[in-house]
Amino acid sequence: MGRGRLRIYLGAAPGVGKTYAMLGEGRRALERGRDVVVGFVETHGRPRTAEQLEGLEVLPRRRLLHRGAAFTELDVEAVISRKPKIALIDELAHTNVPGSANDKRWQDVEEILDAGIDVISTVNVQHLESLNDVVERITGVPQRETVPDDVVRRADQIELVDMSPEALRRRLAHGNVYAPETVDAALSNYFRVGNLTALRELALLWLAGKVDEQLDRYRSDHGIAGTWEARERVVVALTGGPEGDTLVRRAARIAGRTKGADLLAVHVTRADGLASSADPASLARQRTLVESLGGTYHQVLGEDIPRALLDFARGVNATQLVLGASRRGRLAQIFARGVGVTTMAQSDSIDVHMVTHEAIRKGLSRPPSPRAALTRGRRIAGWTMALLAMPLLTVALLPFRRDLTLPSEILLFLLLVVAVALVGGMWPALTAAVFGFALLNWFFTAPVHTLTISAPENLLALVIFVLVAAMVSTVVDLAARRTREASRSSADAEVLSTLAGQVLRGEPLLERLREIYSLTSVTLLERAGEAWRIVAMAGGPPCTEPGTGDTDVTIDEDLVLAVRGRLLDAADRRVLEAFAAEAAVALRQQRLREEAALARPLAEADRMRTALLAAVSHDLRTPLASAMAAVESLRSGEIDWSPSDREELLATAAESLVKLHRLVENLLDMSRLQAGVLGLALQPVALEEIIPRVLDDAGSLARADFSVELPEVMADPVLLERVLANLVSNGVRYSPVLVTASEHADRVEVRVIDKGPGIPPEDHQRVFQPFQRLGDRDNHAGVGLGLALSRGLTEAMGGTLVPEETPGGGLTMIVSLRTAA
Repeated sequence: MGRGRLRIYLGAAPGVGKTYAMLGEGRRALERGRDVVVGFVETHGRPRTAEQLEGLEVLPRRRLLHRGAAFTELDVEAVISRKPKIALIDELAHTNVPGSANDKRWQDVEEILDAGIDVISTVNVQHLESLNDVVERITGVPQRETVPDDVVRRADQIELVDMSPEALRRRLAHGNVYAPETVDAALSNYFRVGNLTALRELALLWLAGKVDEQLDRYRSDHGIAGTWEARERVVVALTGGPEGDTLVRRAARIAGRTKGADLLAVHVTRADGLASSADPASLARQRTLVESLGGTYHQVLGEDIPRALLDFARGVNATQLVLGASRRGRLAQIFARGVGVTTMAQSDSIDVHMVTHEAIRKGLSRPPSPRAALTRGRRIAGWTMALLAMPLLTVALLPFRRDLTLPSEILLFLLLVVAVALVGGMWPALTAAVFGFALLNWFFTAPVHTLTISAPENLLALVIFVLVAAMVSTVVDLAARRTREASRSSADAEVLSTLAGQVLRGEPLLERLREIYSLTSVTLLERAGEAWRIVAMAGGPPCTEPGTGDTDVTIDEDLVLAVRGRLLDAADRRVLEAFAAEAAVALRQQRLREEAALARPLAEADRMRTALLAAVSHDLRTPLASAMAAVESLRSGEIDWSPSDREELLATAAESLVKLHRLVENLLDMSRLQAGVLGLALQPVALEEIIPRVLDDAGSLARADFSVELPEVMADPVLLERVLANLVSNGVRYSPVLVTASEHADRVEVRVIDKGPGIPPEDHQRVFQPFQRLGDRDNHAGVGLGLALSRGLTEAMGGTLVPEETPGGGLTMIVSLRTAA
């Protein structure tokens, strides 16, 4: 009996209908004549889910005792003994009660699958091991029950049970998911629109990755090498040349024409990792550009560049390939078609774009000539052997001239030439070969002591001797050069790895460069107008401008890395160029962070000032108009006011003036705050002390409901009370208001909930603009400090103020503040 098949219903959150869908599939399988049993299903008290169980055979659960309490778990042995064709088992990530045979339910499912029984199960995206920490950061709720991603990925079929956040929240509001008494808490905590939207995106992206894997596996199993255009993927080939920036931007524009298209950049290096014409600094800059445009950078090995490019493109199922027009001259293109032409000829279904650029026909940048492959001592020894060992060998062989044949003498001379090549390289060996040819001709080839060769076979033998000696010398010299290049590449790779670690750990990069290359100083210079200034340095004395050091590495027009201490060769310079580009990127990122830090308080002050000015004209008008109207009425001699009317007008004027006085005091405090005279008194504040005072002012139309002990928040108690009072007063104008509070990770949210007419979602941001009283027909009624000012005050305290629809109708204003911890 083979292994059973696993089918999983994947959901973004509880309540989307995974269990319902699983039971529906079980009922359909039963109608088709399949033997179906329910191994374990948790209905959570949902009546529609319980209805789906009708007509299905439900196996008894296994009962366990733990710490004096009874629990029920999946009975694996009962399922295997029953031997159904399909078993329905809910909650794959469930943790079993201690004392069970397996710790996790997915391990129980594995046993059932091994018994040849098909299983249909369910799991939520928050229970996937790889997404567990991400979900906790989004929702603030840790998930202790997890299932390894590989277990879910190995499933034969995964089906997404999808539902929009709004629809799921309506299901909760109608009591279709949780008990009515827990709905408000659920809607205010885990089931917020932002949380559900993020979880839905995680589920869709995870499943998309699974679909890509299935597609790649299918194409591989069926030997499909062609491209299937399931999704646009644009690959841009980078050589490290000056045209790279143009190619990347052009490829990004091509990818941008299709929503959801992928951008990939690839650079092909030689398989031996030796000499390359790529500029490391350019590649580093282009990689940064690709990543800033939302793409990914890849590097592959290959001797045949067109083949390597196309293999990579087909491997990622690319639909388009972007190449730069050849930088070679016309003469070079006559003798070889070039990478672009060859790639187009072999691309099959992949569209190849040849992009023109400014570097066309300017020639390829060749790497600088490497230093000599052999040391000076070995070269001297080789020349010594070539000039002295050949005569000595001749003298040693002369007494045996009659006993040795010419082929034997040629072999001995060839052996010496190979020895010279091994010691001194190609040129001493070639000299020894020519010298040996002359000595063999003069002393050992008839007629001797003449340059004449009488026998044609002797001439052929001597010529072959010279050719073999030359070829052996060339091979030996090439091997020595490649060995030196490989050693150098290994050393450079070690340096790059070390410096990359320095960058990732945030350690001083320039100081490490100075130590590795034994330099006196390393200085990063930046152009400031006509002069240069030092922005970073290590060692001393520093270089004050380009040209004052031993080696300069130009990063761009305004940045130069200058080193002092010794002249660097070409190989060292190439490594420096790569990390000079990284140093420039690090410098720019640091400055962006500094500018953002400087701009943040300015933006907050400007936001506060804007909100303040916007509220002044609106909030001053109401009490001032009321007071003026009351006073003008009292002064009017045309009406004879009764004592009660006069008292009422005086009370109206007094109340308006009190409001005006309080508003002016608030405005003065805000102006002092903006001027820096009155600072924010941020301190730990207990909401249990603030909210009751706010509700007292609102009267019976507002109540609070939060029984959970909440941590203190960082806020100014006076400003926080003003913000909440304003929100509550706005809400009670439409309906009774409920104030709740809850903790989410390192923040506490206060929700002011009303059941009024609400505001359309498209107008949620307009409500914070001046004079926007959406749904308010009384344009003469004030709004306290105004919602614009309330948001400004909240953000000044490091919090946020956002609106949200109340389930069932109405508006919820959410104030989020950092906890004091």
